[in-house]
Amino acid sequence: MEETIDDAPTSAVVLDHCHFAQVIFNSVEKFYVPGGDITCHYTFTHFVPHRKDWIGIFRVGWKTTREYYTFMWVTLPVDLNSESAKQQEVQFKAYYRPKDDEYYQFCYVDQDGVVWGASIPFQFHPESEDDILVVSTQGELETLKNINKELERNVKEQKDCWEREFLLLKERKQMKSSENEKMGIRIDQLQSQLLTQEKAMEKLILGDQGKTEQLERLKKENDQLLLSLTDQKKHEKKLEQMVKEMKEKEASATRKQQELMDQNFDLSKRLCENEFICKTLQKEKEKIEGENDLLKNRRLLSYMGLDFDSLPYQVPASAHGDARQNPGLVYGNPYCGIQESSFPNLATITKYSTGNMGFAEDMNKEDHSLEQHVQALCLDCPICDKSFLIGQKQIFEDHVLCHSI
Repeated sequence: MEETIDDAPTSAVVLDHCHFAQVIFNSVEKFYVPGGDITCHYTFTHFVPHRKDWIGIFRVGWKTTREYYTFMWVTLPVDLNSESAKQQEVQFKAYYRPKDDEYYQFCYVDQDGVVWGASIPFQFHPESEDDILVVSTQGELETLKNINKELERNVKEQKDCWEREFLLLKERKQMKSSENEKMGIRIDQLQSQLLTQEKAMEKLILGDQGKTEQLERLKKENDQLLLSLTDQKKHEKKLEQMVKEMKEKEASATRKQQELMDQNFDLSKRLCENEFICKTLQKEKEKIEGENDLLKNRRLLSYMGLDFDSLPYQVPASAHGDARQNPGLVYGNPYCGIQESSFPNLATITKYSTGNMGFAEDMNKEDHSLEQHVQALCLDCPICDKSFLIGQKQIFEDHVLCHSI
C-alpha cells in the first residue's frame, strides 16, 4: 500500500456499521479508468468533522481501519451550518491508486479511527465494449454475489443501528421533556424564592442604610476618641518626661544633700579638731607665759643679787594680788620695796614647776578624752571608712543597708 503524506493515521478500530450513514458518498462509479485522478464526493448528514479526519480507499472485506490502501486528509469547511459546507470533495492522484482488479470502496474515518461512512464497491480497469455488455465470468459472478450479500448485511446492520439510535433519541427526548417539566417547576420555585429574596434584600438595604448611618456616626465618634486618645498619650508622655526630670532632679538633690552632709560632717570634724588645737595652743600659751614670768622674776632676783633657788620663804597673798593687778609679773613688782613677803615661797615655785612638768601628761589625757568625745559624736560605717554625725543616724542606716543590696 502507498500513502499520500508522511503523517499517516495510526488509529485502528474494529468495523462498526452503526455510524456508516453519517457521511454519504455521492456519484461513485462502478469502475475508474487507470491513469487519471479520482474525485470523491461526499455529504455530511448529522456529523461534525474534525481536523484529523481522513478518507481512505479500502479493499472490500477489510476488518480494521489500518487496512487502507491510501488516504487523503479532509478539508474543514469555513461555515459548518451552511448547505454548501455539507457538500465536500477530495481528490486522489492517479499515482496513489491501486493497480489490480479487486473491488475497493471509500471510507470516512475520524481522528479516533471510527468509520462514519462507506461507499459502494468499485474497480480500477480500462473502459471497453465488454464492460458495456457486462459479460462476467463465473468467478466474477460468485464475487458479485458475495458483495451483494455483504451490502445487504451492511444495510440490515445500518437499519438496526438507525432503529437503536431512534429508540435512544426517543428515550432522550422523553427524558428531556421530563427534565424540562422539572426545570419549569424548579424555575417557578426559583422565581418565587427570588421574589422573596428581593423583598428580604429591600428590607436589608433599608436596614443597611440605617446601619450605615449609625456606622458613620460611630466612625466620627471613633475618630474623635482617637484624637482625644492621641492628645492624652501626648500629655501622658509629657507627664512621664516631667516625672523623669523630677526623679533626676530628686536624685541630683539627694546627691547634693549627701555631698552637703558629707561636707557638713567634714566641717564639724574640722571644727572639733580646730577647737582641740585651739585649747592646746591656749594651754601652750599659758605655759609659755608662766615660763616667761618665771624667767623675768629670775632676772629681777639676779639683778637684786638674790639666788632664786635659795629663797626659803613664800610669797604672801598680797603679792599674788599684786601679780593679778600686773599680768606681766607673776610674783609682784620688785620696785615697790624689798620685803620678805615679796619673794615667792620655794614650795610654790616647786609646785609650779611640778605642774609644768605634768603639763604634757595632762595634754595627752585631754587629747585622748577629746578623741573619745569626737568618736562619741560620730557613727562609723563597719564596711567602709565613711563616718556620719550622730544626727545623721537615718542616713547612716540607709548607707549600711546599701552595702547589703
